[in-house]
Amino acid sequence: MKRITVLIPGAATPKVFASRAAATTFVCLAFAPLLFASQPALTIYNQNFAVVRDTVPVDLKQGVNNVRFTETTAHLEPDSVILRDSTGKTNLQILEQNYRNDPVSQELLLSLFEGKTIDFLVVEPNKPNTIVQGKIVRSGYARHSQEAMQRYGQRYAMAQSAMAYQSGGMSQPIIEVNGKLRFALPGQPLFPPLGDDTILKPTIEWQLQADKAAKLDAELAYVTGGMTWEADYNIVAPEKSDLLDFVGWVTMDNQSGKTFENAKIKLMAGDVSKIQQAEVAGYLRNEELAVSAAMPPPVSEKAFEDYHLYTLARPATLRDRETKQVEFIRANGVKSERIYVYDGLKIDWNQWRGYRMENLRNNQDLGTEMETKVAVMREFKNSEANHLGMPLPKGRVRFYKQDDDKQLEFTGENLIDHTPRDETLRIFTGNAFDLVGERRRTNVKADSSNHWLDETFEIKLRNHKKEPVEIRVVEHLFRWTNWEITEKSDPFTKTNAQTMEFRVPVKADEEKTIHYAVHYSW
Repeated sequence: MKRITVLIPGAATPKVFASRAAATTFVCLAFAPLLFASQPALTIYNQNFAVVRDTVPVDLKQGVNNVRFTETTAHLEPDSVILRDSTGKTNLQILEQNYRNDPVSQELLLSLFEGKTIDFLVVEPNKPNTIVQGKIVRSGYARHSQEAMQRYGQRYAMAQSAMAYQSGGMSQPIIEVNGKLRFALPGQPLFPPLGDDTILKPTIEWQLQADKAAKLDAELAYVTGGMTWEADYNIVAPEKSDLLDFVGWVTMDNQSGKTFENAKIKLMAGDVSKIQQAEVAGYLRNEELAVSAAMPPPVSEKAFEDYHLYTLARPATLRDRETKQVEFIRANGVKSERIYVYDGLKIDWNQWRGYRMENLRNNQDLGTEMETKVAVMREFKNSEANHLGMPLPKGRVRFYKQDDDKQLEFTGENLIDHTPRDETLRIFTGNAFDLVGERRRTNVKADSSNHWLDETFEIKLRNHKKEPVEIRVVEHLFRWTNWEITEKSDPFTKTNAQTMEFRVPVKADEEKTIHYAVHYSW
């Protein structure tokens, strides 16, 4: 049976009615799955917020109605709330909206009864329980929220902290018992019945103006913090193959203060400006991941505006303070390539940020330090031909390699950004143990009056592995925009305006040396 709780002005406790028709003045609505014509829906953004949508049954009289909704999140953005009749049959106007997020607690009730006398239950070992009366002189309660501190700034935070803390410690309650003051509670406080202005959960209260009496399922939508999601990828490489097994998970985290039962869940990926209000709708497609026609993919994807939207195929319950994971992509036989990269230039670019290019050009000691590590990269293409082809949201990628005893060993991890389909991913997984590089400047000449500078470099590569490898040597021509390679031992590729790359084959237990000379002019 559906029950409606009505708050009667002047009554000490709410009254519960067995039907909607009996509740005419103040309606207390509770979110419960059985009350809704449709299931709740969430769109979670990977930027620590979500859009919540649901339907709320209301029984309105003509004129002004006071409605209380007691099942919102603890991180709701009040100015984002939308409540409307989606059918347009009822002219529903919100005259006033109040959001309260101060659920009743012992500390809060003490503050509500400051200056009043209440009973305290005193429990002592080997003695009968007794009741004493005490006047609450000070409750010691000073509630302040992070949202309020962010809005009102440092002075507000300091003032609130001064209320909550005194003399280096938390403010204690002061209770007067038999004419004497105590800086502690004399026992367990026994409070009178709750008044109409106390709440048990975060609550929205509306004054609604209706042009006629109506029963309807009002549409509710709002933005809330306390929710996010992220992608994680586990990639397994066989013992002697570069064909990868690829599994992607979405991890949803709910710290909103509310449990969503049997919710339709969507995940928005992309760099969405928080100021924009994006409607989210639609079902998605990814037949390539289906095991069979009878087993649709657990998560499907589609482009939406300039972002990508992922929809869970099945409704799910997302409990408060729960982390839930759902597999959203699985692919076998993904072709990949292991790449070794030696980037021997060692410069702390943060130190030189903001400097003019002339400073880089004139400082001839800059760039003479070298890095000896050779990076290991894993490269593969996100395409349908390579058994992938779904836009991949940003997240952590973990690599595993199967050993000859068939056990999986962890071989590195890194982060990827949002990656569209048909793009190539190159992911750094660590540094090679048996590969070493040396980069040394062998000559430098400069003539500032004639506006030129020449540099010569020698790069040694040593392979201590049992098999030959190809090492990609990356060189940065950072001193000026006009440059020319006047001498080289090996062919190179110009990868951008100030970068070139040599691809150098190195045999097992071999040391290979390359060199080049560059001429700058300005």
